[in-house]
Amino acid sequence: MKLHATIAGVEKDVTIRDEGLRVFAEVEGRSYDFDVHQSGNDSYLLVSNDQVFDCRVAGAPESGKTVNVIVGAAQYDVTLSDPKRLRGASSASGHTGEAAYITAPMPGKVVRLLVEVGDQIEAGAGIAVVEAMKMQNELKSPKAGIIAAINAQVGATVNGGDVLAVVE
Repeated sequence: MKLHATIAGVEKDVTIRDEGLRVFAEVEGRSYDFDVHQSGNDSYLLVSNDQVFDCRVAGAPESGKTVNVIVGAAQYDVTLSDPKRLRGASSASGHTGEAAYITAPMPGKVVRLLVEVGDQIEAGAGIAVVEAMKMQNELKSPKAGIIAAINAQVGATVNGGDVLAVVE
């Protein structure tokens, strides 16, 4: 499963493969392999290369929600989001107070940008138009807010899951 992660304010691309008690992860080209043992309701022991990590997760790790992860004495705020999940206006309530990442649903070409950085928008407002397989898809904001970033240009080719804009 490919995810976008924001860890202590830093964005990373993460790939996770869960095989029962074993979890494989790749974070920006670095591979990790863990044996996972649940030691309490929100506590886990992660074993990797003869090292044991005591971890606690405060909150349910749902897409777009921030959880507090404690590893030993270190504490991190972590937000995971699925770049393949289509974000429509119906999911606006899940993004209150959080940044919403507008992603390309599939590879294509940006044919139109409908907003600029700093624009105030409503939930359901068009952000960009991406053409894929000779069809144009308007990508809409799942929440009201301000356009914090635009990561695409008209004419640019994008891959599925690429973040095209950020709404705060």
